[in-house]
Amino acid sequence: MRLRSTRDPTPLLGFGLGFAGSVLVTVALVPVRSEITRATPALLLVLPVVGAGVLGGPLAALATAVLAAGAFDLAFVPPYWTPKVDVVDDVVALVVFVVVAAAVGTFVAREAERRRAAEQRADENEDLYQRYQAVVAERERLAEESTRLAVLEQVDEQRSALLRCVSHDLRTPLATIRAVTSDLRAGAVYDDATRDELLDLVGDEAERLDRIVANLLNLSRIEAGALKPDRQAVALDELIANRVRRLARLFAQVRIQVDLPVDLPLADADYSQLDQVLTNLLENAARHSPRRSTLRIGARRRDDMVEVWILDEGPGVAPFEAERIFQPFRRGDGSSSTGVGLAICKAIVEAHGGEITVQGAAGGGARFSFTVPVRRG
Repeated sequence: MRLRSTRDPTPLLGFGLGFAGSVLVTVALVPVRSEITRATPALLLVLPVVGAGVLGGPLAALATAVLAAGAFDLAFVPPYWTPKVDVVDDVVALVVFVVVAAAVGTFVAREAERRRAAEQRADENEDLYQRYQAVVAERERLAEESTRLAVLEQVDEQRSALLRCVSHDLRTPLATIRAVTSDLRAGAVYDDATRDELLDLVGDEAERLDRIVANLLNLSRIEAGALKPDRQAVALDELIANRVRRLARLFAQVRIQVDLPVDLPLADADYSQLDQVLTNLLENAARHSPRRSTLRIGARRRDDMVEVWILDEGPGVAPFEAERIFQPFRRGDGSSSTGVGLAICKAIVEAHGGEITVQGAAGGGARFSFTVPVRRG
């Protein structure tokens, strides 16, 4: 709080000043009182009253007015140095002097008090403003601290989710591979069909591991802002057919229906990134498709974009989950995925200038669709 510019009134100090001023005026004018009118000392003796009012307040002004009136009567109203007054004019002059001096002193004292009160209010307002600024600054600091803590909590949550992913999703296929290889190394006898099936299982689990590791590596690239498409002409019909063929074992319990027009244009996209989008979406659809259900894959041109859609007959996606499902480490109920595949799909599609959405199908299930630009030239 800043220092006040005016001190509080001190009646004793004000009266002392008034007394001294009255004495000085009287001493200075007595030698020349025969050469001046009584109006001169009357006017000059008002000044100590004003000073007393400024420094000491109304009481000091009134006391100094009485003192100045006495000095005026004794030194300037004949007969001198006696309180006796001879004529009515002298009485009137003395009364008028007391009234005027007291009125002027009181008025000045009150104005000085109002000025001091105004300055005090200004000081208080300034102090309140500075405190308000301090509160605002503290609130902003706390908000920044809260945001920083929220970010740290989110990082901790993602780290915990990543650890759960590594400990569970990577361990499951590794356990399968170890079990099969241990049996084969131990010399277990299998017929050719069973042996081929076990080797295919090892290959499938190895590919699953490769997909999980690729998703995690791409997630780190996305967070670092290093995901940039290497665009080229991509034949989506060939890419879709290749993905369906390579993931055939995922669809052992469902029927696949591919609906592609013969005039489907080439896409302007990064082949490997688009391959990962299709792989993640197809694996997600296969994981949620009931036995003996139909999984449909299609594509079409939509203005300057190519739309690819995948429709399953699974439990579907609730409307409030339509956006959150694409967040990293977001798993659906009962899901055994890493929770990063759909987030990577969204990042890749948006890096190409397209969009990815999910909607509930009319007959049940979920319809995932994404768009990429048409290749020109």
